[in-house]
Amino acid sequence: MRVPVYQGNGVLNYEDIPPPHIQHDEEVLVEVAACGICGTDLNILAVPPAHKAREGIVIGHEAIGQVAETGGAVTQFQPGDWVVVAPRLTCGTCDYCRMGLDNQCTNYETIGTTRHGGFAPQMLLPQRALYRLGSQVAVEDGVFFEPLSCVVGAVERPPFHAGESVVIIGGGPMGLLFALLYRAMGAGIIVIVDMAAPRLNFCRSHHIATTIDVTQAPLAEQLHAIVPLGADIVVDAVGNQIDSALSVVRRSGHIILFGLRPHDRPTLQQYRATRYDITLHGVFVGLRPFRKTIAILENGVVQPSQLITHRLPLSQLAQGVALMRRGEAQKVIIAPK
Repeated sequence: MRVPVYQGNGVLNYEDIPPPHIQHDEEVLVEVAACGICGTDLNILAVPPAHKAREGIVIGHEAIGQVAETGGAVTQFQPGDWVVVAPRLTCGTCDYCRMGLDNQCTNYETIGTTRHGGFAPQMLLPQRALYRLGSQVAVEDGVFFEPLSCVVGAVERPPFHAGESVVIIGGGPMGLLFALLYRAMGAGIIVIVDMAAPRLNFCRSHHIATTIDVTQAPLAEQLHAIVPLGADIVVDAVGNQIDSALSVVRRSGHIILFGLRPHDRPTLQQYRATRYDITLHGVFVGLRPFRKTIAILENGVVQPSQLITHRLPLSQLAQGVALMRRGEAQKVIIAPK
């Protein structure tokens, strides 16, 4: 099968590699129906890389597909099942896994960074990396399983009550997934903050949330005209906006630090956080939020396919990455076949 292989330093080369075959009893062969381009993929392909991946692998982890074949020890799946990928393979034996903090595993592997991922017609995965998804869920909703699971894990951290206000800094796909989920949870007002006109226009045209364009006036000035006391919860979906988040959260409010920008070193108004009793929540992928996410998708609580702006073949993966990097696409889905 012809697939894009990561060569390091932002380079993808298309190569012909043998299709995968089951070699171990616990493996599952999956025919990939779709795989989303994630911010992590953009970070892997950045120069220099902002996220590590092993050279010589197929990237991509937001995959959905159907089971084609199972190994002899596989008991949870059978051919024809629709499955989604939970890409982080934790060891279960390190100190953090044994503490129940599997998201902090120190000896993990990840589909799409250390093992071949979803930008391919087929994937070979251990059954523990897969979850069955009901056939009533559209493929284009199911492909959001992994990013939505990260959001589900994040919103569990701060206390939330229906009617409260939420500000989300970053109007990309992750920010809008937060907006869709908080709307389903009963938020009183949701505000999306960004500086990219295409993202703000998309948000408005889809009636997802109130928007603030930070190029027009200071964020705090605009936000306090909408929510005078400040927001109950602020989400930094960018990864370097803690200073902005502190400027718009109410006293004794909560900030979710979600985005990952490892090369950035933002300032921190520590006095404000202390003086106004603000709680900061650093969150990473969540603690086993997968079954809850399956229930959300199967019951139609959110329908994230509305965020898709581009559907491209595997041969145009690089173009999809460029569209997202320039802010010209909200969410790009790759069809491997």
